[in-house]
Amino acid sequence: MKRYWNDTTVYSQPSVEELRRKANESLSSARKKGRLYEPVTARTKRGPVCESWWGNAWCENLERYADYASRLERGRGYVRSGAVIDLKIRDGHVEAKVQGRRKTPYKVEVRIGRLSEENCQRIIGRCNQKISSIEKLVNGEFPEELKDIFTEKGGLFPSPREISFTCSCPDWALMCKHVAAVMYAIGIRFDENPFYFFSLRGIDVDRFIDVALENRVEMMLQNASVTSERILTDTDITALFGV
Repeated sequence: MKRYWNDTTVYSQPSVEELRRKANESLSSARKKGRLYEPVTARTKRGPVCESWWGNAWCENLERYADYASRLERGRGYVRSGAVIDLKIRDGHVEAKVQGRRKTPYKVEVRIGRLSEENCQRIIGRCNQKISSIEKLVNGEFPEELKDIFTEKGGLFPSPREISFTCSCPDWALMCKHVAAVMYAIGIRFDENPFYFFSLRGIDVDRFIDVALENRVEMMLQNASVTSERILTDTDITALFGV
């Protein structure tokens, strides 16, 4: 007699070859229909999925959200197999498609809360501490000295209560393997461009840089009339050079 609580149904896991074949078929079908997909595949074959410190920091951070470690392992396998056939990052929102056992890819959505005004201004203040930080931001580079703004409390990394995800698959886990694959894929996108962190927290990078520059100029003007021991007076110059 079949018992309700002892249902031991086990879903088979697709092989890497099967995932790649179905992913290629889905990508080909999308192209024929004029759909622009942006696939993500890990460059690493083993070990960390990402290559940059901020990408790896994101992956380490996301592991706090997982309710089952097996989903993370499968998620890493999926992203390395090219199963994340589409991923788009917009303001506080990620939409992705992940190939699974069935022919039609699963739809995954990740939503992340907007960074508060207070924390945004605090991060801008950190950028203003060094002119080199502003210069790098203007040149499209992320300053190494500002890496703490990712991981510190109130930084660009969302806390578990600031993030939510959904998947069209039947898995009842909070983070299924398809969501895990997308989360790792986001880290790979960060490898390519760390400024995606700003978009993910609802921050317009150009506006952020403009405000940081304006605040820096205002700070310099406020200090323009402040005397400094490093500035030589006329008397000092005469005593030093005899003129």
